[in-house]
Amino acid sequence: MGVRVSPMVLLLAMVTLMACCPTLEADGSSSLFADNFDIMWSEDHFKTSEDGKVWYLSLDKETGCGFQTKQKFRFGWFSMKLKLVAGDSAGVVTAYYMCSDTGAGPKRDELDFEFLGNRTGEPYLIQTNVYKDGVGGREMRHMLWFDPTEDFHSYSILWNTHHIVFFVDRVAVRVYQNANADKPNDFFPSEKPMYIFSSIWNADDWATRGGLEKTDWKKAPFVSTYKEFSVDACQWEDPYPSCVSTTTQNWWDQYDSWHLSDSQKKDYAWILRNLVIYDYCKDAERYPTLPSECDLSPWE
Repeated sequence: MGVRVSPMVLLLAMVTLMACCPTLEADGSSSLFADNFDIMWSEDHFKTSEDGKVWYLSLDKETGCGFQTKQKFRFGWFSMKLKLVAGDSAGVVTAYYMCSDTGAGPKRDELDFEFLGNRTGEPYLIQTNVYKDGVGGREMRHMLWFDPTEDFHSYSILWNTHHIVFFVDRVAVRVYQNANADKPNDFFPSEKPMYIFSSIWNADDWATRGGLEKTDWKKAPFVSTYKEFSVDACQWEDPYPSCVSTTTQNWWDQYDSWHLSDSQKKDYAWILRNLVIYDYCKDAERYPTLPSECDLSPWE
């Protein structure tokens, strides 16, 4: 199944959003894995390139692998380039996310990118989700306008007090609003600092066609590839944050970052029309009374 994309969207994706979201090296001006991350589990399933700038996580029938940042942050811009598992990856999930708890605690806040594997020839799906105080259920699923297994693409989160925006190659694919006028979002994670994580794991009980397609372990190991982690954010050091930014002011919490630009709105409207395949705010069967934040407009 192929996905056709307007040439205008591809052009905008390359050139119109660059001014909004500058790419910065991770705090400490280092792109080396050990300067930014710790392995969470299965260190023998983690490898790097000779220069240390490309990282590989693998999954086999025994286990997957995961890593997390050494630091935690509260608000900012967070970005990573990923190349996803190629070929038959049904049942495999690569997760790239932010979480306030290192052990998926019952009161955690969380912002998720999850990349859901496929059978060869079918499109990859990305699922985004938001958790507050351990409660999720705010899923959206998208197709992509490219094959994410052929090359690296950037996946980024902008998190400030006004909204959370999920970006793919600097195109906004999801806007999660905090408030409109006098209407607040009571399900907006804003108080807890978060680490950045990534992992690869087996989820063939739900990930591909609702669990109908199982992982073919003869194709293992499954490998996700990473590079160019970047963050410009308020770094948290208990008990108080110490904001670390390479700019005089935190661009990610200035007026221009509180809402989408006109060109971003055009991209976002195209994404909503053409690539969204599930939105919890439109699932009346699951939510007979829709969550109150579904009334908040991302266009303001």
